[in-house]
Amino acid sequence: MDAQTWRVGSRCLLLLALVGSIRSEGVQSCEEVRKLFQGRLVGPVKGLPDSPRAGPDLQVCTAKKPTCCTRKMEERYQVVARQDMQQVLQTSSSALKFLISRNAAAFQETLETLIRQAENYTSILFCNTYRNMALEAAASTQELFTDVGLYLFGADVNPEEFVNRFFDSLFPLVYNHLINPGVTESSLEYSECIRTARRDISPFGNIPKRVLGQMGRSLLPSRTFLQALNLGIEVINTTDHLHFSKECGRALLRMQYCPHCQSLALTKPCMGYCLNVVRGCLAHVAELNPHWHVYIRSLEELSDAMRGTYDIEHVLLNFHLLVNDAVMQAHLNGQKLSEQVNKICGRPVRTPTQSPRCSFDGSKEKHGMKISIRNGEETLANRRKEFISSLRLYRTFYGGLADQLCANELEAVDGLPCWNGEDIVKSYTQRVVGNGIKAQSGNPEVKVKGIDPVINQIIDKLRHVIQLLQGRSPKPTKWELHMGSGGGMVEQVSGDCDDEDGCGGSGSGEVKRTLKITDWMPEEMNFSDVKQIHQTDGGSTLDTTGAGCTAATETMSLTLMGVVMLFPGLW
Repeated sequence: MDAQTWRVGSRCLLLLALVGSIRSEGVQSCEEVRKLFQGRLVGPVKGLPDSPRAGPDLQVCTAKKPTCCTRKMEERYQVVARQDMQQVLQTSSSALKFLISRNAAAFQETLETLIRQAENYTSILFCNTYRNMALEAAASTQELFTDVGLYLFGADVNPEEFVNRFFDSLFPLVYNHLINPGVTESSLEYSECIRTARRDISPFGNIPKRVLGQMGRSLLPSRTFLQALNLGIEVINTTDHLHFSKECGRALLRMQYCPHCQSLALTKPCMGYCLNVVRGCLAHVAELNPHWHVYIRSLEELSDAMRGTYDIEHVLLNFHLLVNDAVMQAHLNGQKLSEQVNKICGRPVRTPTQSPRCSFDGSKEKHGMKISIRNGEETLANRRKEFISSLRLYRTFYGGLADQLCANELEAVDGLPCWNGEDIVKSYTQRVVGNGIKAQSGNPEVKVKGIDPVINQIIDKLRHVIQLLQGRSPKPTKWELHMGSGGGMVEQVSGDCDDEDGCGGSGSGEVKRTLKITDWMPEEMNFSDVKQIHQTDGGSTLDTTGAGCTAATETMSLTLMGVVMLFPGLW
C-alpha cells in the first residue's frame, strides 16, 4: 500500500466516523468548523454557531440536518471558493507559462546579442579594411542595426527602407575614398547627390537586393515567432484570471465548502461530480483547445522552416561579408561609376583635409577577427527545437484542464466514499458531461449560458497569430520580401534557393568566417593591387594587400556564445 492510498483510506475512515457520529448523536459541536473558518478565511469567529442549528437562510449549502454555517459564512465561503479555483488554475499553468516566458525572454536577449555581434563585425571590417571611411560609416552602421532590432521587437519600421538607407549612405563614402581616392572632402550637396544617385546607377550590383532578401526571409519569421510567444503568455494570463459566473461560483461553493457546514471538512468531491462542476466552470476555456493545438503546431512549423537563409543567426553574422563584397564591386567598376556620377552630379570641387582616424577599440584595431564554429548545441535553431519539443507536451492543455484540476489540485476521489454536493455517498450517479460549451447542455451541476467575450477575444487573437505563423512558414516553396511597384514591400513566393541567396552553407546557422586584416593600413590605399576573397574549406578568407601594407599578424576570435541564459540553471 503506497502513501497516497494510506492517506485516502485514513481520511475515509475518519469521514465515516464523523458521519456516524452526526447521525448517531444528532448534535455535535461546531468548534472544528469555527477553527477552520478562522484559520482558512482569517475571519472573526464572533457570531458563528457553537453547535449545529437550523439554517433556513442558507442559499446554497441547504440541508435537512442542522448546520454549522450562517448566511454570512456561506457568502464568505463563496468568495474563497472562487479564489481557490483561480489559484489552482494558476498552479496548473505555471510550468507552461514559465516555459514560454523564459524562452521568449531568452530569445529576445539572444537576438539583441546577435545584433550587437553583427554590428561589431561590420565595424571591425570598416575600421581595419576601409579605415579612411570607418568613422563616417559608423553612424549608418549603427542606425541599420538599431532598425533591425526595432523591427524584430515589433516596431513599425520597414526593412526595405533601412537596408536601402544603409547602402545609400555607403555609396558616397566608397566613391570619395576608393573610386576617387585621396585625402579630400566633398561638399555636403555633392555627397547628397551621390547618395540619391545610388539606386539609379547600382554601384553595388545586386548585393543590396540580396541583403534585402536575406533580411526579409530571416527577420520577419523571427519577429513573428517572438510575437507569437508573447501572445501565448497573454492567453495563459487571461485564463489564469478568469471571471467565473454566478452559477459557477455557487457550484464551486457547494463542492468545496458546503461539506464544512455538516462538519465534513475533510471530505473530497466525487470524481464525476468534480468533473461536472469544473467542466461547467471552464466550458468557455475548453473552446481554446483546438486553437491552442494549431498554435503550437504552427510555431513548430515556423521554427523548422527557419534554416539557412531563413536563419537569422546565419544572416546577421555574415552581413559584413556582403558589405565587403559590395564595396569591392563598386571599386572594381570605379571608372564606369565615376563617369556616371559626373554626368548626374558633375565633377566635385574638393578641398584637401585630414581624413579622420578610426577610433575603434585599440585591441580590436590591431587584430583580425575569426568567427569560430560553435558547438551545435549552442545554435539558436537547436534551442528553438528544444523549446518546441517541450511545448509540444502542452498541445491539449486546455482540453484536459478540468480533468487535471480534479485529479491533481482538487483531489477528487473515485471508488471511495465522497461528496456529491449533498452528502457522503459511495459513488456519484449523475451523468458526467464532456468538455466545451455544447457538452454542457446536460450538466446537472452548472448551467452554462451565453458566451465569454474575454475568451472570444483571445481566440480571435490566436486565430490571427496562427495566420501569421502559417504565412511565415515556407511550405514547400518560400516567401521573400520584394520591392513593389509603389515602393512598398510585397510578399512573393520564389523557388529553390540559389547562389545569390547565400544559402550554400549547412543551413544550421553554424558559420565559420576568418577575416585576416593587416594591423596597419595606409592613409591612401592602392587598390590597383589585389583585394581577393579566397574560398577555403574553412570558410571565406579575406586577404588585404596593398602598397605599404604589412602581412597579417595575429587573429582575434570573436565567438558567439549562443543564447543568453536568463535562467542558466534551467537549460
